[in-house]
This record gives sequence, structure tokens and C-alpha cells, in this order.
Amino acid sequence: MEPLGGALVASTAVIEGDVELADRVNVWWNTVLRGDDASIHVGEGTNLQDLVMVHPDPGTPIHIGREVTVGHHAVIHGVSIGDHALIGIGSILLAGSEIGEGAIVAAGAVVREGAKVAPRTVVAGVPARKMRDVTEAEFAGAPGRAAKYWKVACERAGR
Repeated sequence: MEPLGGALVASTAVIEGDVELADRVNVWWNTVLRGDDASIHVGEGTNLQDLVMVHPDPGTPIHIGREVTVGHHAVIHGVSIGDHALIGIGSILLAGSEIGEGAIVAAGAVVREGAKVAPRTVVAGVPARKMRDVTEAEFAGAPGRAAKYWKVACERAGR
């Protein structure tokens, strides 16, 4: 992990174009952020795990909120993700979809184009459908989850 402003970025990550990483963002190995068609903003304390692809539609910026965890091999395409959300391993968020604050997208879920996931909602499946509401314990755990990944990133960077 190498410092990039207040963020840490793995040596094999690719960041191109108009990409803004806030403090304590950590971008893991082989993750790609392509801000060539529109801007990408990643909020403070967010973790993008290995093999995540973030690529906006032309002219449609992507905003990823604070203390978001995006699991391995997720595809983020033309969406907004609210603060404290959890995007599961292998999830696909299609163009124009919006993920609310504190929402959980289960591993392998596909959020359809233009779909809106309500705040503090758990969705799963193909296509993603509401399973239940996020518990208070799950929502309260989001900052700790983000802090855990930042700590590991710092250790790997020798900080």
C-alpha cells in the first residue's frame, strides 16, 4: 500500500481520470477506478477491496459515501452509494442504481439499472430484492468495519 494524499492505494490498483479519494480511503490490489468518462468521488474511510471495478457511464458521476465497504470483485457502474453501506463480494450495481445510507447488498446480488435501494435495507438475489431491514447492530457496526480495513491497510503500508 502506497500513500496517495490521505488515502492508501495498493501497488497494482489502477486509478485513471477524474478520481477523488478522501482521507482514510483504502484501495486494494487489482482494483480499478476509471474516471475517464465521468468523475468518481470516494468518501472518507471507505474500503474498496481486491478486484473492484468502478466505472461511471459517460457524464454520470459516481459518488461513494463515507465508511462504505465494497467487497472483492464487485462492479460499481454509474451509481451512488450512501454512507455506511456494505456492498457484498461479487455484487453488481448497474447504471443509475442508487444504494441508500446503511444499506447492505448481499454477495452476488445484481442491482438493476435505475433501481433504488432504500436506506438501511438488505437486498439479495438476481435481480436484487428486499430481504429485510438492517438491524441496529449491523448499522452501528459500519464505522468499526471501515476502521478495521484502514488499520490493516496502514499495517501493510508500514504506518
